[in-house]
Amino acid sequence: MTIQTYLTATAVTADADTSREADGLWHLRAAGVSLVLEVTRSALPRILHWGADLGDLPADELDALRAAAVPPVASGTPDAPVPLTILPEQSAGWLGTPGVTGHRDGADFSTRFLVDEVRLEHDVERDGAPVAHRMTVDARDAEADLALRIEIEMLPGGLLRARGRLQNTGAAVFTVGSLDLALPLPREADQILDFTGRHLRERSPQRHDFVAGTHLRESRRARSHDGTLLMTAGRRGFGYRSGEVWGVHVAWSGNTRTFAEQGMPTGERLLGAGELLLAGEVRLSAGETYDSPWVYASYGDGLDELSHRFHTYLRSRPQHPGTPRKSLVNVWEAVYFDHDLDRLTALADAAAAAGVERYVLDDGWFRGRRDDTAGLGDWTVDDDVWPEGLHPLADHVTGLGMELGLWFEPEMVNPDSDLARAHPEWILQTGNRMPPEARHQQVLDLAHTGAWEHVYGQIDAILAEYPIGFVKWDHNRDLVEAGHTATGGAGVHAQTHAAYRLLDALRTAHPHVEFESCAGGGGRADLGILERTERIWTSDCIDALERQTIESGTGLLVPPEMLGSHIGSPTSHTTGRRHELSFRGATAFFGHLGIEWDLTAASEAERSEVARWVAAYRQHRDLLHHGRSVRTDDPDPALRVHGVVREGSGEAIYAVVQLTTGVWAPPGRIRLPGLDPDTTYDVRPLAPGDDVEPGHGEALPPWWSRGVRLSGRTLAAAGIQAPHQFPERSVLLHVTAV
Repeated sequence: MTIQTYLTATAVTADADTSREADGLWHLRAAGVSLVLEVTRSALPRILHWGADLGDLPADELDALRAAAVPPVASGTPDAPVPLTILPEQSAGWLGTPGVTGHRDGADFSTRFLVDEVRLEHDVERDGAPVAHRMTVDARDAEADLALRIEIEMLPGGLLRARGRLQNTGAAVFTVGSLDLALPLPREADQILDFTGRHLRERSPQRHDFVAGTHLRESRRARSHDGTLLMTAGRRGFGYRSGEVWGVHVAWSGNTRTFAEQGMPTGERLLGAGELLLAGEVRLSAGETYDSPWVYASYGDGLDELSHRFHTYLRSRPQHPGTPRKSLVNVWEAVYFDHDLDRLTALADAAAAAGVERYVLDDGWFRGRRDDTAGLGDWTVDDDVWPEGLHPLADHVTGLGMELGLWFEPEMVNPDSDLARAHPEWILQTGNRMPPEARHQQVLDLAHTGAWEHVYGQIDAILAEYPIGFVKWDHNRDLVEAGHTATGGAGVHAQTHAAYRLLDALRTAHPHVEFESCAGGGGRADLGILERTERIWTSDCIDALERQTIESGTGLLVPPEMLGSHIGSPTSHTTGRRHELSFRGATAFFGHLGIEWDLTAASEAERSEVARWVAAYRQHRDLLHHGRSVRTDDPDPALRVHGVVREGSGEAIYAVVQLTTGVWAPPGRIRLPGLDPDTTYDVRPLAPGDDVEPGHGEALPPWWSRGVRLSGRTLAAAGIQAPHQFPERSVLLHVTAV
């Protein structure tokens, strides 16, 4: 580890990965990405370049780069060029979205921070994960009585992250409105891609060109079915495999704001992000601080490279799941609230016979919970349904060699519950007015010490009594009018921190337990919650066709081993569509595979095929969960090709998905990206994903029955003929080095 401290312009230092000139130029590099920063006493960090690696630039070229980046003064603008810093300030002439907003009883609404110290560290760690370079900038506004610390880190995989800490150094209270970090974009980034959606249809992509103004995405629900996990911008037409693209993500499980902005008249473009604070939510007394969430930023030549940087980071953390991801059965869509021991044990028998390794008992096991109108908050086993507790089921499940999992929704409460009747003051509300109910429930104020300790104590007791190895942690409603009863003030910020503390405490007390983040499905899939959970439940919709889009979007941020993906019943419970088991299995195969289907009602042939899918998953999950995710930019929107390549091992698995009928028949040649160009590979169908039924009058391509051998270069550039399939079908291809 090396450390450099910069106070005044005194010295020039450089090494192979970073360089700094005396007057405040810094060049950070990792994994094909360069970040050139200017930091002077009079200005917060300004990014001169964020993108493709510039190589080992000497100090004089860095200085020339700075000189070349200074714009001339335009008509109608301030008399000196206006710098876009990582925390933009109106005091410098910036009239776009400001980095900090707030006031002290109306005063100190605008800041002008002067830098006191810059500290640069190399080859360090953060919470056990490696950090290539860390820059810490301390600054102060003596007039506004505010201190600021900005941390900028470049991770070994080329991913950036930054956050700010604002401190009130004055005597009077300072109310924080926002703290947003901004990263500049080049003119070549002229198109925006982000995501929207709803419950049961998360991560729907939307593209449009940059225009003057701000494209702002705010999430005020404390979950993000309709929010965007990523805000990306790139050269028009960028895809998975090519086209420069930049993206940002807010690692926060509360309210967030993410925006793409083009200012006028200069046309400067940027991506910005931070926490969305409700009115008066953060009020700093003397000496108190506000820490913004991390804003992650990734650059790539194509979305695959941008995505790979996120996956590389997540896999570098010590808490990232390192053991094989256990196949599981979740009983929700099989039984719903019908918790009959004989029925549940029969389902366990069927799951074990199929090779399943984990059994998850979902909603309905606790006191008073016969439907979704009552019981939330009373986390004790219902004696009426379970007179001997959960022990008979636990003994049966573990006796079959499976691990037991259990569902909780710790942050919520039903008004019809012992807890709500005893402690109505523990419910988030605005003074004397209850928010509207959603799914017959309200939100428990975990920032209240009594409420937090109640929930922790009950869940801790359950986890201590039963052999539970997995917790499904749900969050089934938006935070509407979420205020603290005692003050009436907004409480989403404090609630999010309290939920984090609860998860952290339970993980410390029960280190053997894995946790899943579920928020009505994929409503909470950010890197803040993923610091504390081993996977997300990607969506409450298990329809395999819908999942193709949902998992494609979510997978840009989250690697496959953290995406819960289940084989549902033949008829989807949420859409009414019917799909062949081969399509359902091939879709779930690439995530953390599970089953959510009453296997006791399945035919013998169906149970046998499920067992084949589970066996194939267990055989190949080391590749699926450690390889590099790749996707193609196929010209036919009816066709989707994606896969996982184990770098350096000469093995890959691809899915060829026929989403709907295509314009062409047969569909033509598909490309298989990501392979070593100089290696020869054998390509052939992978069972059980080799079940393909050609369309009317069609035959399988000649290579299908005997395989084909081609170089990685040829497979990526020329491709192979795809089989003609009926719509909503998928086949798997196994690629191995010869």
